[in-house]
Formats: sequence, C-alpha cells, structure tokens
Amino acid sequence: MLLKIYPDKPNPKEIDKVVRILSDGGLVIYPTDTLYAIGCDALNVRAVEKICRIKGVNPQKSNLSIICYDLSGISEYAKVNNTTFKLLKRNLPGPFTFILPACNELPKIYKNRKEVGIRIPDNIIVREIVYALGNPILSMSILEDNEQPEYVTDPELIHEKYASLVNVVIDGGIGSMEGSTVVNCLSDDFEVIRQGKGILW
Repeated sequence: MLLKIYPDKPNPKEIDKVVRILSDGGLVIYPTDTLYAIGCDALNVRAVEKICRIKGVNPQKSNLSIICYDLSGISEYAKVNNTTFKLLKRNLPGPFTFILPACNELPKIYKNRKEVGIRIPDNIIVREIVYALGNPILSMSILEDNEQPEYVTDPELIHEKYASLVNVVIDGGIGSMEGSTVVNCLSDDFEVIRQGKGILW
C-alpha cells in the first residue's frame, strides 16, 4: 500500500492506519529529515529480525537505531548523562544518529552490542507515528550501494521496489539522498564517526 501523508499537517486518520500496521508487527517505509527508512515497532523482536533479514544486517555485529518522539523518551532506552543530554538538546530534532549505551528496557537483540543509535528526526510524520504508537520505531535507511537515486527518493518508485516486502510505503514527498550524521556518545569524548546532513554544535 502506498499512503500519502502531507508533511506539513499529517492527517490523524492516516497516522492511525500506520500505527495499526506497526502494532500488528507490520513493516513500514517512511520519510525522515534525511533518507527514507524502513522500520517497525522497535520492541517487536520478530519484526526487527524481519527487517534485519531484508537489509542483510546481523544485529549482533551492527548497531541498530531507533526513533524516539522527543528527548524525554530517550532515557527509557538509552543511558544519558548531563553532558550528553546537553549535546542532544542542542541538536535534536535534527539529522543525527547518536550512539548511546543501551538500557534494559530494550529487547536483547539490541543489547548484544550494549549500545543503540538514537534518532529524533526533524520530520513530523514519523514523530507523530512514534507518539501515537507509544513505542520507538526501528530505523534503517533504504539506501543501498549503487542504488539509483530515484529508488531512494521517489515514494512511488520505492513502493514499486518494496511493495512485496513491507505493508505500507508512506508518501511524504521526495526524499533526500544524504544520511544522518552519526555521533559516538559512548564516552564524553564525542566523536563524529560519519559526517552526513547534520552539522554538530
């Protein structure tokens, strides 16, 4: 299903459709402030495993990232000290992924590496979905090596490619080709490990 949701004013009925799919363990492709991403209810381990298979990701060897609604939701899933919190507050919502120590609230699939990527995109569609769901959403970009730009940025072509793999593709407008800036916050010596769209300050 291809579902149009307007980024300036998402329709609550359309948001609810997506939330019902996620609550049932479904998979969704959605816009962020960077790339389009594939996701699920981050606390549904079977759905997370399904996305890992689709993307060819070994969760024991790769960091998994989740989208939270706002800063207050982060402390449930990651350990944040005062120095890190100030960094997050300055830069979120925005095009960043912050690598933080994982909390016990996350399923074991995240804790194999004892860390988790945290995102709060500057995109109202996905944040409204997270808020209505009541859980964070797993987030993996759909960008692949040698991918044609149109199949990453154009929702209709994304739907054409992924229709058999996911339950819904959200059309939130043309997406970006640039990923988030990834920041390692496992110590107070913050390190940008991938420079993307976001400029840290």
